[in-house]
Amino acid sequence: MPIVHAPLVVAGDHDDLSLAVLRQFRVIFGSVRQHFREIEQQCGVSGSQLWLLHEIARTPGIGVSALAQRLSIHQSTCSQLVDKLEVRGLVRKERGREDQRRVGLALAEGAETMLAAAPGPVEGVLPEALEGLPEDILRQLNGGLAQLIERLARRDEPSAGRHLSEL
Repeated sequence: MPIVHAPLVVAGDHDDLSLAVLRQFRVIFGSVRQHFREIEQQCGVSGSQLWLLHEIARTPGIGVSALAQRLSIHQSTCSQLVDKLEVRGLVRKERGREDQRRVGLALAEGAETMLAAAPGPVEGVLPEALEGLPEDILRQLNGGLAQLIERLARRDEPSAGRHLSEL
C-alpha cells in the first residue's frame, strides 16, 4: 500500500509548521502500526518477535545480550520475547559445546517457514527507512528529535529500550 506523504510547509506561521510536523508523525506512527498489524495477521507473532526470529536465523547460536544489541532493546525485554517464542515452540535454547554456561538460540521447526512467508521488512518499516537516510539527515533528525523530547512534559525514557511493536 503506497504511503501518502504529508505536505511540507514551506511558508506559513509557526502554528502551520507545528501542525504539518504533527501530521508527519501521524503518517509515521500509522505506517508502523499498519505494518505490525499485517505481521500479526499473517504470521501470528508480533513485529518484535519476527525481527528476533530473523536475527536468530541470520546468526544461529546468538546469545540474548547480542540479540538485544542488534534489536536496540533492553536485555530483559529481549529475554521476555525469547521466552514467549520458546513457549510457542519457535525458538530453542542450546548450551554451548565449549562453554556449557553459554546459552545460544536457534530456530525451531516451523520458524523458517514463518519467516519466509512474513511481510517485509522484518525489522519494521521505520528502521528500514532510517537506515536508508543519508548520515547528515540522520544527524539533523537525531538533534531535532532530542530537542523535541526535551520539551515533552512527560517522558517515558524506558520506552527507548523497547521495540515499537511492544509500545
